[in-house]
Amino acid sequence: MRLIIASNNAHKIAEIKAILGAFYEEILSLKEAGIDIDVVEDGDTFLANALKKAQEVFAVCDADAALSDDSGLMVQALEGAPGVYSARYAGAGHDDAANNAKLLEAMQGVPNAERGCRFVSAVALVRRGLHTLTAQGQVEGRLLRAPQGENGFGYDPLFYYEPLHKSFAELTAAQKNGISHRKRAIEALCAQLERPC
Repeated sequence: MRLIIASNNAHKIAEIKAILGAFYEEILSLKEAGIDIDVVEDGDTFLANALKKAQEVFAVCDADAALSDDSGLMVQALEGAPGVYSARYAGAGHDDAANNAKLLEAMQGVPNAERGCRFVSAVALVRRGLHTLTAQGQVEGRLLRAPQGENGFGYDPLFYYEPLHKSFAELTAAQKNGISHRKRAIEALCAQLERPC
């Protein structure tokens, strides 16, 4: 069984491989599969974007299934922003540091009690000859006033996870993978894979 992950993000791929390895003998990134595709993420929800990417990748791949994840940060005080625009919050061509800087600027003066946020992940699995599966996961946190930690990626340095008293960027990869929104979404997907389809 061969699975293509609709991403070249090394961090995402490592997380997904660690969780779904029991279900697929071969799990490849787009690059590893020799697929060069740029799917326009124009959905208004994480799930819509994940489904679109999985469908478009599956249409051009030689595999049993294609999996896509769309995820991001939703900040309560910003009415859910950056949301589906998380990766391009500071504009096209900007990086994690620029996105984080824009977010901190938008949250200046917001008191700690109103800095609640959550990471959300939606996953879609398109399968040959079987119906498509989708799932979502989330993890609650609080937005810090300055980056903390050197690990992870994206908004991890600003996402404070209360149960461990650390930002996501202060966690080891194993710690983060054990509690992340992506893990929760993929575990929900695994629960569906374990049932007869």
